[in-house]
Amino acid sequence: MSVGVEVREGGILLITLDRPEVRNAIDGATASAVGAALDRLDADPELTVGVITGAGGNFCSGADLGAKLRGESPRIPGRGFAGIAQRSADKPLVAAVEGYALAGGFEIALACDVIVASREARFALPEVRRGLLATGGGLLRLAEQIPYHVAMQLVLTGDMITGERAAELGIAGELTEPGAALDVALEIAGRIARNAPLSLRASKRIMMSARDWTREEAFARQFEIADPIGESDDAREGATAFKEKRDPVWTGR
Repeated sequence: MSVGVEVREGGILLITLDRPEVRNAIDGATASAVGAALDRLDADPELTVGVITGAGGNFCSGADLGAKLRGESPRIPGRGFAGIAQRSADKPLVAAVEGYALAGGFEIALACDVIVASREARFALPEVRRGLLATGGGLLRLAEQIPYHVAMQLVLTGDMITGERAAELGIAGELTEPGAALDVALEIAGRIARNAPLSLRASKRIMMSARDWTREEAFARQFEIADPIGESDDAREGATAFKEKRDPVWTGR
């Protein structure tokens, strides 16, 4: 089994890249399994947030070059590399990174909404060292998330950075001691999962879509998405629970 999928308490779907013998490199079967797991996350109303991690002390070393030589593609139509890089999930995703997150592995993390990294994690986009390009989202996303010149330096040199440096740059939002990234990611996912599911999906949609909106249209486009949420049963439940000083009970309606 190249990908482990486990439902955790609180509406969390844990997705584990499980090919430790190749540092969880992505072959065709793995990409298909990740895409299927994300489809499940979005389709199941009992699930609120996903966590992606890697087995064996590493996150992911990128594409499985041996599989590519055998004619396998690590890309899924409509979803891209690893079944996530081009289109991830409508619901929030948290990456828990230990060890190597290289090339496409780094791009998987960048496709997530929250990144938790061990101090000893290692991130790099080394494609230029192999005559390739980081077309799994690295060239598109990195400069959106960190300063342009720093992103360009990482891309043009292929240099590797530590989890600590990734946190300094804002790539990783949470830094942990080695071995603790998954526990912290699950704790963050639990805090996310306690919130209203409609609000979570709409917030993610607005933040991702706003990159393409002009300043003039941004507020109007935002309210097109947000206004129906404000009239939902969950919005009324949130206000009622606050007034009654209790935890809300979300229905996703």
